[in-house]
Amino acid sequence: MTKQNRSAPVIQAVLDAVGERLMKADESLIRIPEICESTGVNYGSVYHHFGSREGVIDAAYHQMFTKLAEEDIATLHRVSEASQTLDEYLVAMQALIGTFASSEERRARRALRARIVAASMMRPDLRKLIGETQSRLTVELQGIVENGQRREWLNRDISAHSIAVLIQVLLVGRTLDDVSTTPIDNAEWEATMATLLGVIVAHP
Repeated sequence: MTKQNRSAPVIQAVLDAVGERLMKADESLIRIPEICESTGVNYGSVYHHFGSREGVIDAAYHQMFTKLAEEDIATLHRVSEASQTLDEYLVAMQALIGTFASSEERRARRALRARIVAASMMRPDLRKLIGETQSRLTVELQGIVENGQRREWLNRDISAHSIAVLIQVLLVGRTLDDVSTTPIDNAEWEATMATLLGVIVAHP
């Protein structure tokens, strides 16, 4: 095995261990010696790969952010590819909106993405990492939207880029209301999202 191939499992083991702890506790509680002990990875190897404790945490946040966003894109892609007609597409998208809006899992995912973005505001290296990933994912989603426009399912009067951004707003934009003491009712939110979906759908 090459040195690079040997180092890949080491890097992944560290990132997984740090990510698991970040899911449960504040980053201030992350201790590199503890990570080394739990993973069996040499202390020097961690700093060789990541440069610093902050570098380890940034890389773990970036991995978490990318995984969450790519899973959402993959879900939207499956809905787009599985639908054969506009009616099928609308039914599938409305069901997806309901799931994204109402489940506790989605609430936790929204909170985690917001937490990572908030952390990046004061950390230029992390902001660059997730910024590049966010840009790539928006381009991927834009491609899905363009496919829907070619099939005349989505409104061509609105740019694919704008629709791609709007969809992401719908996916994560409820985060602020999640912490409200009087959050919007799920049924009301789903109805509103269905109305917005109607705006971007192509109408004969």
